[in-house]
Amino acid sequence: MVNKKRLLNTIRKLISLDSQNPPGDESRAAGFVAKYLRALGLDVKTYSFKSKRTNVIATLKGRSGRSLLITPHLDTVPAGKSWRHDPFTAKITGDKIYGLGATDCKGNVACAMEAIHSLVEEGTELNYNLVFAATSDEESGSSLGLIPLLERSILKVEAAVVLDADDFEIVITQKGLMHLKVSIKGKKAHGAYPWLGVNAIDIAARVITDLKDQKINYKKNRYLREPTVNVGTIKGGDKVNVVSDWCEFELDFRFLPGTSHKRILRNLKAIISRYSSNFKIDIQGIQEPYYISPEHPLVKGLISAMRSAKVKPRLSGSEGATVITFFKSRNIPALATGFGSEGCAHVADEYARVSNLYKGAKLLAGFLKNYKFS
Repeated sequence: MVNKKRLLNTIRKLISLDSQNPPGDESRAAGFVAKYLRALGLDVKTYSFKSKRTNVIATLKGRSGRSLLITPHLDTVPAGKSWRHDPFTAKITGDKIYGLGATDCKGNVACAMEAIHSLVEEGTELNYNLVFAATSDEESGSSLGLIPLLERSILKVEAAVVLDADDFEIVITQKGLMHLKVSIKGKKAHGAYPWLGVNAIDIAARVITDLKDQKINYKKNRYLREPTVNVGTIKGGDKVNVVSDWCEFELDFRFLPGTSHKRILRNLKAIISRYSSNFKIDIQGIQEPYYISPEHPLVKGLISAMRSAKVKPRLSGSEGATVITFFKSRNIPALATGFGSEGCAHVADEYARVSNLYKGAKLLAGFLKNYKFS
């Protein structure tokens, strides 16, 4: 049975263990989690892909060889200097527990640990192997956490629940992203005689205007807004009285399931080619969009558990990139959910609601007990 006092002690301990990223050191938080789960009899292993960047993988053996993963992360963003509460004290005021990571994501770590504790305490034998992964480096891209754990087949599972969301939402879809840099070359000339040169900044301005003005055809998604493009940086030219022979700008594309990044790239090249043939595009990063059917056993099982816990299920989509897409390339169905408080991640005086954490641990335990692979 989920124990509220024990749950709160766990999250208070986790919050007290500094794991700000940067600089990046999850070792103490990971050590606490590993020791806790070993004491429950789980098979626990730790993996570090850089000193002090520790990941914890724990397995609760079940009746079959099939495996379900639940995975929150251990790192937090830096606290900054605007806090009124001590970010590492975990002060409880009313129904709120304040602390760095209370919502993102140590509250979810604590809920998972308490759910597992209750399963062990009750002697529950699952009909699958439960794999718990508390990962590092999520706040900086997961290159020292979830990505190598999957790439090196350390995590070999058939389905995954990412515990990194707020207010019991069930994230079943998210936009893809593509980050790239466009470099345009022009011809230098004196600023008094611009007709003798080719101004790369002028070309970039026309490209950006066309890019913003274009009408995009896309398949609508009820959980996501329309696709977007953001000009994140732009720089060019050497001096005010010189025609710029170079300009660089970076673009952030967010696109919906059903759209290929290759199509976006072809369209961008066509727009630039209207004004210049002397350009280069450097792709800095791509994450494909993601969608899982509401009829998938993961989604239906979580909805059922929420209803049993008297929580209204809320299917949603993510406008930003999350770790869900890391599972897509490996054909592992995944979704995200969590029990933090909306609007509290990455802010000063971050908090989570105690009542939600308690309810989250209970519904998570119920979900794990009743989950069945199709």
